[in-house]
Amino acid sequence: MKPARFVSAVLLLLFTLVPALQPPADAQRPTAPDDRYAGLQWRFVRIRYHFASEGTRVPQDFYGDPWGIDAPAAEQNLSRRIKTATAIQVEDPILLALDDPRLFENPWIYFVEPSSMRLQESEIPILREFLLRGGHAMMDDFHGPYEWDAFSREMKRLFPDREIVEIPKDHPVFDAFYKIDGYPQVAGLGSFLQGRTWERGGVMPHLRTILDDNGRPMMFINWNTDMGDGWEWSNVDQYPGYIKHTSTAYRMAINEIIYALTH
Repeated sequence: MKPARFVSAVLLLLFTLVPALQPPADAQRPTAPDDRYAGLQWRFVRIRYHFASEGTRVPQDFYGDPWGIDAPAAEQNLSRRIKTATAIQVEDPILLALDDPRLFENPWIYFVEPSSMRLQESEIPILREFLLRGGHAMMDDFHGPYEWDAFSREMKRLFPDREIVEIPKDHPVFDAFYKIDGYPQVAGLGSFLQGRTWERGGVMPHLRTILDDNGRPMMFINWNTDMGDGWEWSNVDQYPGYIKHTSTAYRMAINEIIYALTH
């Protein structure tokens, strides 16, 4: 979303200060919610992490802190979508640091641009315990081999004895709610406007994970795809051709979230 990130930062301020400017709640609303998962509770918990260029003057190709990219529209829109498409009880989105004691009150957390993340030594045992105790993390919006290497180094610090593995094509996450044939690539808006779906050399999308001792995916690692952009820009009518990516982003995210909440 590089060309659009300054606009995103401005929208973050407007969304916060002027509620009337928020997207309409009925965007892409289904006719009726599916009640298969009535009784489940979920909220969008965005993680505010420490990052590589924090406190420096190193130039970045986006505006603001990497953990806040696509906020607040991404979580607002995804929360509305889950509330209208499913019977899950959806709470308001929140922002947490890893050392916030409220972390363990939530089963699901979200990291955007996780290749920028630099875990503090004090945070590593907290996140490790959260995941091993049944929590789940979604990693989203990082691309290409350089960013993969940076991300995988942090995961090796988090779980030095566990490997990152590919989610197979027949995994039940692909039909947890919607039937999805293969892992999709959601184009960031900037890439879409340039006529392609990929960025930073990340041509092929991958869904990967780290498993716990029982074989449960503790995270869904969405590499070479940008679901956050799909949620963020779903209600912006000046890009009508982008709707195919917003639809895909919603469907894959809902599958991943429902799988995480039920396993």
